Amino acid sequence: VGGVFTHTYIITVNVPVIAITSASTKYISKIFDYLPAPGQLINESSGSPDQSQKLIGSTSNIISLGGFGGYLIFGFDHSVVNNNGNDLAIYGNPYGSPYDFSEPGVVMVSQDANGNGLADDEWYELAGSEYAKATTTKNYEITYTNPKAFADVPWTDNLGKSGVVKVNNYHRHNFYPEFAKNKESITFKGTLLPSTVSSNGFVTSKPFDFGYTDSYSLGDDYRINGYNSFDISWAVNSSGKNVSLKTIDFVKVYTGQNADAGFLGEISTEVRGAVDLGIK
Repeated sequence: VGGVFTHTYIITVNVPVIAITSASTKYISKIFDYLPAPGQLINESSGSPDQSQKLIGSTSNIISLGGFGGYLIFGFDHSVVNNNGNDLAIYGNPYGSPYDFSEPGVVMVSQDANGNGLADDEWYELAGSEYAKATTTKNYEITYTNPKAFADVPWTDNLGKSGVVKVNNYHRHNFYPEFAKNKESITFKGTLLPSTVSSNGFVTSKPFDFGYTDSYSLGDDYRINGYNSFDISWAVNSSGKNVSLKTIDFVKVYTGQNADAGFLGEISTEVRGAVDLGIK
């Protein structure tokens, strides 16, 4: 008797792991990519590819990611182990009360599943305090158009909205990243956090409870630590389901808000470096 039989096999492949040795450093060892969104510091010293390289081995230099979606991808000289508690520290420059100025960045992690040493594998968002809230927009997409001049940078999004990243006289240059491969427009996708900007006498931008960088968060005690801390166990896939990661190899940080802070410019996450908390 003839027939067609179909068999399904599930093959589990171990993810390559770069072990920690006595020579390992807790600091960033490689910058894989830096593509900021338009912003007032972009194309200046703190918004350039050369500046992003200065985050290697340091937490005292600073890079701006520009408006929503602008990102930095970095890694360490080893795989970061998912230990009990928080695993990563990322440094920004938020201010606490009474100034209250945070510029929250979303953090994603990835494993080098294909073993090629490149950050081209699946990304997982570390679900912070705002992840499951109705005020957060998943799968947000924004496109910025290069004005090719010192002029407001137009944007449109997939919610049918449009606006501009406003230029100011403190930074008299094109805000669009002139080193971007696409000289006409750039599109970013990600999780959009609600704006926390308000103006009551002076401009503030409130922090979130936990799970975002460049946020003066009380949930991870930024006031004492001077950094935001992250647990790899917070990782979720694109469907929002928790994933179990024993280690990670790449970290992506991007500006999580599309907001304007008046004379202070656009909300733009800044990064001063990162540390593997598993290495003392």
